[in-house]
Amino acid sequence: MPNAKIVVAGTGGTIAGRSSVVGDNVGYRAGEVPIAELMEGLAARVTALGGIQMELVQVAQVDSKDMGPAVWGPMLRNLQRWLDAPEVKAVVVTHGTDTLEETAYLLARVLQPQKKPVVLTCAMRPASALVPDGPQNLLDALSVALDERTAGVQVVAAGWVHAARHISKIHTYRLDAFSSGDAGPIGCVEEGHLRWFGKASVDAGPAGAGHALGRIDFAAFSEASWPRVEVITSHSGATGDAVDAMLLQANGPRPLRGLVVAGTGNGTLHHELEAALLRAQAAGVVVWRTTRCAFGQVVGCADVPATGPDAASTDFMPSAAGSSASLPASALPPVKARIELMLHLMARDSMTR
Repeated sequence: MPNAKIVVAGTGGTIAGRSSVVGDNVGYRAGEVPIAELMEGLAARVTALGGIQMELVQVAQVDSKDMGPAVWGPMLRNLQRWLDAPEVKAVVVTHGTDTLEETAYLLARVLQPQKKPVVLTCAMRPASALVPDGPQNLLDALSVALDERTAGVQVVAAGWVHAARHISKIHTYRLDAFSSGDAGPIGCVEEGHLRWFGKASVDAGPAGAGHALGRIDFAAFSEASWPRVEVITSHSGATGDAVDAMLLQANGPRPLRGLVVAGTGNGTLHHELEAALLRAQAAGVVVWRTTRCAFGQVVGCADVPATGPDAASTDFMPSAAGSSASLPASALPPVKARIELMLHLMARDSMTR
């Protein structure tokens, strides 16, 4: 492709972190180093990748613990514009590790029809570390983005290639901090060469998900327009007090629209919390169950309905009182189920306007 290029978009995170003390891998400030500076040291290696043109864009400079709609909205609009441009071959996004799995899942769902690669990468050590891991991760991400077999949204970290649907952060400190659970990684990068493990490289999202996300006009959504969905956890001695307190804010500026509950084991719930969730459901809040277990998913019940034309007529009806089986279950982990529920509500809103 003549004049083909890769867009490298920086959003901050530890990969762009800097400490006043060289080698301090904990007491640093995330999002301090601009993407142009991160790429400076890789110029020679990028030339070795084929010398493809790079467009460097600073989308945001945030600690990913603070990631959310304020950044997601502009990011989605920019990504769609870049992917629609014929000269753009792929997009690489640098991101913090704390919420990487959430942003990756969001992009995979919203940009699902796209066949061009969107590759996210990160670091567990700041740029000021004695031995930072960001440069190698960024170089690996560029290698994945340039591979002709890559499509859809992928995450590259510590030499592994993960699908957005399955990746989760499982460790607080070590360099290899991510896992794809039972599914495992879909490939690895070895000295600039991508080796697939025979799995599909395009992340198709939830099983059977025919969706209406194309109806959502993200350009018209402000930060406050994203529906409020909270995550709570069931545990020993759990009560419904937090749920009841959130219901009292129904007439506030940001009313509660949805709740994702991370249940114990196979999505089971403490009886007091369950009673409060059923009250919330009866009040019009959409409640989805999942599990707090790091591996596996809720089994023995149907997954939540796909986001699509029939969603509004099937899964927003108040359920009869009873066991937790009356609360729909999601096969996704809690934070990704929250993203899916937000999109679900946004699609529903778009269809009713």
